Amino acid sequence: MHEDIKKAKQTLEQGGVICCPTDTIWGLSCDATNKEAVEKLFKIKNRNSSKSMLILVDDIGKVPSYIKEMPDIAYDLLEASDKPLTLILPDAKNIAENLIAEDGTIGIRVVADHPWLSKLLKQFKKPIVSTSANFSGAPSVQFFDEIDEELLEKVDYIAEYGRDDNSKNEASSIVKLGAGGEIEILRH
Repeated sequence: MHEDIKKAKQTLEQGGVICCPTDTIWGLSCDATNKEAVEKLFKIKNRNSSKSMLILVDDIGKVPSYIKEMPDIAYDLLEASDKPLTLILPDAKNIAENLIAEDGTIGIRVVADHPWLSKLLKQFKKPIVSTSANFSGAPSVQFFDEIDEELLEKVDYIAEYGRDDNSKNEASSIVKLGAGGEIEILRH
């Protein structure tokens, strides 16, 4: 696993796109601070750049680095959640501008205990983009062997870890927090 993570990290550092397992489903990822890498990811997915993607960090303490102000309720939600939770937070900062939604928000998920991805995030020391490993408009894939071969040919590195794992994971819950304390549950 060490060599696999090392290759994935090098690919991210070089502005590449990787295909990897996450705490939910297989995804495509790149350096969330690299505008060109994000643009490359949009092109690989054939995704309109007006559609947002989320970022992953390995520790709850890193979330405030990417938004202007961390709502107190965000800590409570992240700590209380018993499944992956994506928070849509206002006033994004310190990430590639083409990741920030038109309303200034960014989706952030903390991945603290995934055996492969958490180690990659710790070693990379920056947030990474995460989006499902499928072409825009196609159904999301749960397992590696469901990923379109054409899509795999377009990425720069494919993780070895988890390819044979057929355990079913749940999609993350999505909660949007407004600057004024509003809470909107987008997916439970």
